[in-house]
Amino acid sequence: MSNLWFPYAQMKTMPPPLKVVAAKGTKLCLQDGRELIDAISSWWCVIHGYNHPKINAALKEQMEKFSHVMLGGLTHDPAEKLAEELVRITGLSHVFFADSGSVGIEVAMKMAVQFWKNQGVEGKHKFACLLRGYHGDTSGAMSLGDPEDGMHHLFKGYLPKQFFIEPDLRKMEILFKEHGKEIAAFVCEPLLQGAGGFYFYPPDFLRGAKELCDRYNVLLIADEVATGFGRTGTMFACEQAGIVPDIMVLGKGLTAGYLGLSATLATDKIYNSFFKEAFMHGPTFMGNALACSVALASLEIFERENYLQKIARINEILKEELLGFEAKGVRETRVLGACGVIETETEDAHKGIQEFAAARGVWLRPFLRVVYTMPPYVISEDELRKVCGVMKEFF
Repeated sequence: MSNLWFPYAQMKTMPPPLKVVAAKGTKLCLQDGRELIDAISSWWCVIHGYNHPKINAALKEQMEKFSHVMLGGLTHDPAEKLAEELVRITGLSHVFFADSGSVGIEVAMKMAVQFWKNQGVEGKHKFACLLRGYHGDTSGAMSLGDPEDGMHHLFKGYLPKQFFIEPDLRKMEILFKEHGKEIAAFVCEPLLQGAGGFYFYPPDFLRGAKELCDRYNVLLIADEVATGFGRTGTMFACEQAGIVPDIMVLGKGLTAGYLGLSATLATDKIYNSFFKEAFMHGPTFMGNALACSVALASLEIFERENYLQKIARINEILKEELLGFEAKGVRETRVLGACGVIETETEDAHKGIQEFAAARGVWLRPFLRVVYTMPPYVISEDELRKVCGVMKEFF
């Protein structure tokens, strides 16, 4: 029996995990000698592939200076420079660092609630969210996920109750008219809902949602943890709707899978409301110097090597390979940016595909009724077509 407790797995019945001994580029090198193309970027974060020499060098350079100092009363160049760069590329004004996407969402929730208190507005401490959403595994973040059918339904009764709607502007306005005085913010994954089932919705809804939020005094929190850094085809998904949210949360691709780091960004309106009251949050490892140095190197690579062009080509290949695919047990295929999905009629319809794919040199991890790929952006055309081919071959 393993001493190691694995995520999202029944420990008594889970198959033995595959042991990785090395990784480079898109490949995971296993103890048994096999190499697997990582088709899901280690839960969507390893955007440059593994063992990138420029990121390795940035990590080593900072490590030889210092690895970490607290941001309470101290500061350092990597955190300051990364904050400047994130402000430049997002259009927001101020950055609060934390350890992970989930914690970044917790920060955003607390920021929204305290903002209204700072304004002298009482009672705005609930959130509006989209059904089939996912925002993380910590308690506040879990409450924003689908309470009935989502992966955290087991915690119903423990979590705060929020308001949930479909991506429908008419229903959203009705909700705001009835409960706007209770709602601090509307929280959404823009355009692409990730771990809730990979559902996509159009930019028009997001654009209209921002207008309704402004009209009814509700903040808009964009959870770009999964969608940020090119995954939907633009640097940030919000760009496709032409909006700047009040608060944006970044993670995953921020450090290219090297170290845990999130950034919660806010507008001047939010930030300036805290001039009389301190924001009551402070993770021990916030603004970690190693993580910030890695993030700076990652962003430089992304921009210098024109990753949006790489992503556009990935999108073309995914559309060629997946759209229109029909087979027994397959309900639908869909593609957005560098994300390709085969949705099955039931979870049993893809049972065994992880082992099937591994035997053919591809690492997949399906869940719910979804088999998907969100590959590293450095994946070659041949590798990507192989990934899609294996996904289709199973059916």
